[in-house]
Amino acid sequence: MDGVPPRPRRGTLLPMNLIGRPDRSLVKWLYPGMHIKRWLALLLLGVAVMGLGIAYLLREVYVTYTFPGLFYYLTLQFFPRWARGALFMGASLSMIVLAVWHLNRSLLSAVMLPGRTERMVDLVYNARFRSRGPRIVAIGGGTGLSTLLAGLKEHTVNVTAIVTVGDDGGSSGRLREDMGILPPGDVRNCIAALAEAEPLMRSLFQYRFESGDGLQGHSFGNLFIAALTDIMGGNFEEAVRATSRVLAVRGQILPMTTEDVTLGARFTDGATVWGESDISHQGKRIEQLFLKPEHAHAYPEAVDAIRQADMIVIGPGSLYTSVLPNLLVRDIRDAIRVSRAVKVYVSNVATQHGETDHFSVSDHIEAIERHVGRGLIDYVLANNNVADALPEEWMSRPVPLDPEKLPHVVVVQDDVVREDKRYHHDSAKLAAALIRLYYDRESAVRPTKAASSGS
Repeated sequence: MDGVPPRPRRGTLLPMNLIGRPDRSLVKWLYPGMHIKRWLALLLLGVAVMGLGIAYLLREVYVTYTFPGLFYYLTLQFFPRWARGALFMGASLSMIVLAVWHLNRSLLSAVMLPGRTERMVDLVYNARFRSRGPRIVAIGGGTGLSTLLAGLKEHTVNVTAIVTVGDDGGSSGRLREDMGILPPGDVRNCIAALAEAEPLMRSLFQYRFESGDGLQGHSFGNLFIAALTDIMGGNFEEAVRATSRVLAVRGQILPMTTEDVTLGARFTDGATVWGESDISHQGKRIEQLFLKPEHAHAYPEAVDAIRQADMIVIGPGSLYTSVLPNLLVRDIRDAIRVSRAVKVYVSNVATQHGETDHFSVSDHIEAIERHVGRGLIDYVLANNNVADALPEEWMSRPVPLDPEKLPHVVVVQDDVVREDKRYHHDSAKLAAALIRLYYDRESAVRPTKAASSGS
């Protein structure tokens, strides 16, 4: 896996291979925190005591009696006693290793989902260490948030996604209008990203119908969530929880609000547009973003998750239609501001046509601070692998770095881009960079209070 593995709590001794040495599965069973060594030691002690008892009995036989004929050779009495002991110990060690190996495979075959290839030691290791990972709240929407979640789940199970619910286009928009439910699209993407179900089930959940009267354009996952919402008496949040259980989701997914909100934007030419799906199609620079109703209340569990977080990650994703809508909810914004968690904004790796044309990293931060004020973000994680230009037909370019324009935040630069799709983050690289930032943040140079103050 690209990146660093999950780290245990402070004070726990890190195994050597956690800092980059090759993995050895048998040694991994002995790592601190696996809850294996104590029982393995007890097992070996029991075997040793049993062997000692048998040895006393055999010694009496060997000393007092010489077996006749063939039995003399079968009992190895022609060897000196030390040679017999060494031979028996070597044979027993071989049997123990063989037994542990096949026990591992046998247990794995009983608990593994079809198509999965992990070793039992890796399952136990991941469960033990990821359960101790930091409590991370990821805020956003769209493909950016799901990309982040897919990487984070390999480091910690304590992940909460807070998802924007302003989508009014495509399958989500149709279900929102027809059934009066929150748009399920971004929630569906997050469920698929955090799911531990077999790959076929995840593919089914993301399947989009290409034909069919009334079905064309709909995602199966959207219909699944909509159906569960109806079964749950219109309770969208319970439907999301039930769907998460079905797909064995690692973490939790929460809407930013349960109110029916509409996103609006005012452009620099004075024009105003309502509806998330129409905003990015205008091709004009956005001056101000707002929600209707203006004072929508945050989902209480989302606020609680922010208060308990060790790290809050804002983005990546469409700046104006995925990231900022969450921050426009006052309860969420206020909870982030007072939180003692590490607060990181993940800058997009490429500009988005119609929303952030020609934006640099500092332009993204300026847009956020223009809407919610300074002090919400401590760190900015920005991609520094920007050597290659993007194809002209993409109508996009790598987001340039300009940390000198951001004296009030710490700009952390790292290679977090996919090589095959350079306008997307690489989920493994991104998650690894965030985990490194979390554990190594004490070494970063923090901005002065004077530089970080402001409205």
